[in-house]
Amino acid sequence: MSSLAALSSLPDDLVDASTFFDVSLDMLCIRDMEGRVVKVSRSWETTLGWSPEELEGQLLLTLLHPEDRPCTQVTVDQVEDLASGGFVSGFVNRYRHKDGSYRQLEWQARRYGNKIYAVARDVTGREAAHKELEAAKVAAEAASQAKTDFLANMSHEIRTPLNGVIGLIGALQADDLTPRQRELVDLIAQSGESLERLVSDILDVSKVEAGQLEIVPVDMDLLDELEPAIATARAKAEARDLTFTVTVGPSARGRFLADAGRIRQVLTNLLSNAVKFTREGEVAVSLDIEDDTPEPEVSQLTLVVTDTGVGFDAEAAQGLFERFTQADSTITRRFGGTGLGLSICRALTEMMGGDIRAISTPGQGSTFTVTLPLCRTRSLEAYDAGKLAYQARAELAPLRPARVNPDALVRVLLAEDHPVNQRVVEAMLVGQPYDLTIVENGALAVEAVANGAFDVVLMDMQMPVMDGLAATRAIRAAEAARAAAAGQAPRRLPILMLSANAMPQHLEQAKDAGADQHVSKPVTPTTLLGALEAAVTARAVG
Repeated sequence: MSSLAALSSLPDDLVDASTFFDVSLDMLCIRDMEGRVVKVSRSWETTLGWSPEELEGQLLLTLLHPEDRPCTQVTVDQVEDLASGGFVSGFVNRYRHKDGSYRQLEWQARRYGNKIYAVARDVTGREAAHKELEAAKVAAEAASQAKTDFLANMSHEIRTPLNGVIGLIGALQADDLTPRQRELVDLIAQSGESLERLVSDILDVSKVEAGQLEIVPVDMDLLDELEPAIATARAKAEARDLTFTVTVGPSARGRFLADAGRIRQVLTNLLSNAVKFTREGEVAVSLDIEDDTPEPEVSQLTLVVTDTGVGFDAEAAQGLFERFTQADSTITRRFGGTGLGLSICRALTEMMGGDIRAISTPGQGSTFTVTLPLCRTRSLEAYDAGKLAYQARAELAPLRPARVNPDALVRVLLAEDHPVNQRVVEAMLVGQPYDLTIVENGALAVEAVANGAFDVVLMDMQMPVMDGLAATRAIRAAEAARAAAAGQAPRRLPILMLSANAMPQHLEQAKDAGADQHVSKPVTPTTLLGALEAAVTARAVG
């Protein structure tokens, strides 16, 4: 009897099953409990080169890659365990092709009676693509980390000499200078500030790209936090003979839950641009708060910065908030900058749930409007009452506690390996009530603290022999050991991390090591003296 005649004599359901095995694109397989093939589909020959006739009666696992035997045996035991349901899905292993190569198969199998019914699919291409994708992901992450490490290192390397420029210029500005000398010194100071801003912008962009830029809401006084940015912009505007006006709305005051530093950064950037791009006329800033907007118990802060500067057209406005984009990108452009500032402003504003937009007319000026949602931490009435009470107390007592002995010299230990930075701190403290001792690495700092009496330590982070973090930890451990031996609470020596490592992870590392404060380079005389005074005062009254 021919095979066709034999097939026609079979029941229809068996004919359908046999036909299904012949036409199935997936690799169908039936095996017994000893692992021998009972029946496989024709697709096995298409995929692995072995015909059904060659496979039937053979042990299936003889085609398995030797390295895959241990893990495959686990799944074999699972599928053969009828008590647990005898089912396996999604398992991948390698089977040998007739030409000696291997293909990756993905399996689904179930036990029924004394047979194992399985379906396999060739996923060699998919697995290869997956490995390529994983490799590309690893490479991208490594490249991103390398870029982050590079930027952190470059930040340190740029800030170190920049600290010498800005620090020494700050010290020089305190001297008696001729008008010509003061003009030149002020120009150098402005250039140093521009370079510092450039470094900060590049680091912020890298953090935005890496998803590392964080918003940290705190309970803050709105006007107190924004006043320094406004005061700095006013001084720069008046130095260019520009009118500078500030308008504060009737409800634009109080305490709010918000990231004060990021709001101040946005406002500083907008005001700095307004002053830079305005040759004559006016720069104005207005602040307003609308409570219960856009929903109850939410307040909307609106910051508006207006200038009468060069302005920009509609075409420039389209890419204004994109990175590295400037309204004037020609080689003859009159104004410097990287085109990063407004991009950072937009990123920060959106991260805080707000919006930033701009309108402008070429030759007439620009208006930038920022709206941000804030939450009051106390009512406006309670805030005003608290302010009145604070002012009354301030009239009766000094704002800051005085030192125990204001006439005594403050003994300062500086751990700094860079000669220029040593000279910067030394120049800043000339004429001030500070007695400075300098050591060149962290190990010498630990030794000096153990053998001498100091009121405060200025600790560089990156030094040879022993870095500033290790030195700080050693000093804190020694304090704890002495206190334990005496049965007393440790008396902390104020340690200020004075470092060009200024990225968020560096600040966190300094805090974890036991530093009381992180003062980022480049440092100005005002910043350094303020930090020293605060540290010494806190220790005196602590």
